[in-house]
Amino acid sequence: MTTMTTDARFREFKMPDVGEGLTEAEILKWYVQPGDTVTDGQVVCEVETAKAAVELPIPYDGVVHELRFPEGTTVDVGQVIISVDVAPGSAPAEAPAEAAAPAAAPAAPAEETAAEPEGRQPVLVGYGVSQSSTKRRARKEAPGVPAQESGAPAGTYYASPAAAAVQAELNGQAPAEPEAPSARPLAKPPVRKLAKDLGVDLATVTPSGPDGIITREDVHAAVAPAPAAAPVSRETTPAAQAPVQAAPVAAGARETRIPVKGVRKATAAAMVGSAFTAPHVTEFVTVDVTRTMKLVEELKSGKDMQGLRVNPLLLIAKALLVAIKRNPDVNAAWDEAAQEIVLKHYVNLGIAAATPRGLIVPNIKDAHDKTLPELASALGELVSTAREGKTTPAAMQGGTVTITNVGVFGVDTGTPILNPGESAILAVGAIKLQPWVHKGKVKPRQVMTLALSFDHRLVDGELGSKVLADIAAVLEQPKRLITWA
Repeated sequence: MTTMTTDARFREFKMPDVGEGLTEAEILKWYVQPGDTVTDGQVVCEVETAKAAVELPIPYDGVVHELRFPEGTTVDVGQVIISVDVAPGSAPAEAPAEAAAPAAAPAAPAEETAAEPEGRQPVLVGYGVSQSSTKRRARKEAPGVPAQESGAPAGTYYASPAAAAVQAELNGQAPAEPEAPSARPLAKPPVRKLAKDLGVDLATVTPSGPDGIITREDVHAAVAPAPAAAPVSRETTPAAQAPVQAAPVAAGARETRIPVKGVRKATAAAMVGSAFTAPHVTEFVTVDVTRTMKLVEELKSGKDMQGLRVNPLLLIAKALLVAIKRNPDVNAAWDEAAQEIVLKHYVNLGIAAATPRGLIVPNIKDAHDKTLPELASALGELVSTAREGKTTPAAMQGGTVTITNVGVFGVDTGTPILNPGESAILAVGAIKLQPWVHKGKVKPRQVMTLALSFDHRLVDGELGSKVLADIAAVLEQPKRLITWA
């Protein structure tokens, strides 16, 4: 049990909601220990939510005072996980802020000292709870240091200009005039990363979220189609990039129990919900992909694809995008509350990836607008990020269709379960040399089996069959990538 402190020089950092309405997260790893010096923006720990592993930056300078929870602990959003001394070396405050206020100062209005209202406020990494509910009265600083109002509520995550002035005084420097708090736009880390990737200055974006928070939609509305990501040349296949490692088994043990939490817990719930909500239909087709395999080899040596990861999955993804363009009604979602079918005029292409923490499905935003080199670059970046365990919750939201590549395990095909909220998922089987009738003769050809599962509420048999047949036709004759696109 840790000891709480009311000294105003200590700042407490609470577990933020790093996703969309998440309630808890597990602390995977601490990168700092008590006594370590930290700076604003420095990553102090890694946590795992029901959607992804996320690194948390500290939003102020100082020295780590206390870690409230050990690694492996699941912590509710809003609980304090670390405290930092923002004025190390100064004397402790002599009394609580209210008692230390000048005698002549008028009492703060009741609404300024009222307790935080019930119900969780939006919590942003680097910002903390909205400051609209509480304010702090002026307090005296350490002896010999002029009192300055920091402008940040006690216990929140705002960097204190007063703390910087105190530290400067202790270092024998003249204290600088406190700066007015910067009007930094409010946005969650995934939205900030999206804006950075798209080259959008958040200061120019008009927020539409609650309390003036900038959303993903706001960022997309402020930018043209996304540019290609930086080339990635990792020799990695999405579904096999990080095989799940089994836990060591003690000698003589007859069984092992593994807690279901984080990504695995969320995936299990989502799959159960999908399997028993959406009526699944799965269709299969076996196709000769010999020409596609030859095209893959040609593209590898082409100048336009230098430095990019070129493999069969790239052309399969492109074939799926062409099939969706020819059959746009398959790219839809079922709105149960409104009893409506929602047609999507964009394709966020999900790629299922196995990781040590479970199956995740990040997606390539606006994949329908990307050229082949751009798609290869985005696919490489997606794989690299997933392999490193850096996939953000934002990268796994908003998918419209998904590809799962079971062929990398030598599996011929399967009956995939829909990603919740999506209408179709394509399972890609192993590519094998098999006897095949080609131009009237039996010859060895590169052959694979595809399986398409779809939600029969909004995709009937005719539409599902057309989509699967178009994918197969493109892979059999890849020149259709040009004629059909």
